[in-house]
Amino acid sequence: MNDPAIIDLRKRLVISGDLSRSAGLSSSYDSLVEEAVKRFQARHGLPLDGVIGKYTMDSLNVPADTRLMQLRTNLERVNAITTDLGQRYVMVNIPGAYIEAVENNRVVSRHTAVVGRITRPTPILDSKIYNVMLNPYWTAPRSIIEKDIVPLMRKDPNYLADNQIRLFDAKGTEVDPKTIDWNAEKAPNLMFRQDPGKINAQGAVKINFHNEHATYMHDTPQQGLFNKLLRFESSGCVRCQNIRDLTTWILRDTPGWNRQQMEATIRSGVNTPIDIAVEIPIYFKYVTAWSAKDRIVQFRDDIYQMDGAQELALQTGLNQEPVVADN
Repeated sequence: MNDPAIIDLRKRLVISGDLSRSAGLSSSYDSLVEEAVKRFQARHGLPLDGVIGKYTMDSLNVPADTRLMQLRTNLERVNAITTDLGQRYVMVNIPGAYIEAVENNRVVSRHTAVVGRITRPTPILDSKIYNVMLNPYWTAPRSIIEKDIVPLMRKDPNYLADNQIRLFDAKGTEVDPKTIDWNAEKAPNLMFRQDPGKINAQGAVKINFHNEHATYMHDTPQQGLFNKLLRFESSGCVRCQNIRDLTTWILRDTPGWNRQQMEATIRSGVNTPIDIAVEIPIYFKYVTAWSAKDRIVQFRDDIYQMDGAQELALQTGLNQEPVVADN
């Protein structure tokens, strides 16, 4: 198409280094402009469609001084990482919604993630992975029982049965959901535990690490979530795409556990905890702007509004409640 506004778009893309000055300042949205838009989108974690949609337009319109402030803020965050990260470790960038397995200063695998929404954020932490659970049970946290499961039971009395969630009292005795008054003011003081299986909220794998937040990484039966642009909708824990690849890497030095053994155990459906031979460091960090060795500057939305500028939180209207409860 041709439009006078494309001249301004070209100027903007030249300033940010996404379009060569030799492309000129015509009013034509040609292939050079389309590729420049895709480069801009790649640097901002947006779909590479070459279309100036709402999110691309919002990112284009963030003022330069705001971006500079964002870079300075994140430089301080990175410089604050003074610990030796280790030879092998897992890094989770919360606003980037991705997970990296790092070995000898090289990223050996990168995984798309789903992290906590603003009302239930994923915590920033340093820890160590000590255990992998295959075919995990899922025990619902009290917050999810109160905010999600009880309201769902009021709407649909078969919700627990349909989702293979069973109730247990303090003595471990199973309780019939039909005996519970789901309209009572307080949620029942019971354990809500989902059996292992294809619909388990944690999927086939759960990765445990030491922390006080009851946070962990896990698989999910809702694989379509990884294809979404805005992946900030968990209740604090981190869902990991292709988690079996990451788990194979984690279990590499644990005797008896290769990919074939792991897959066979998952097929069995038996709950199987595996203690890691050597605990692996894991870091949950909050970095919304960075540049790697390629010197290409990346920006992401300030999803928890920690950068101090409203323009950086443009895409964070994510306070919706989950359709299927998980952590």
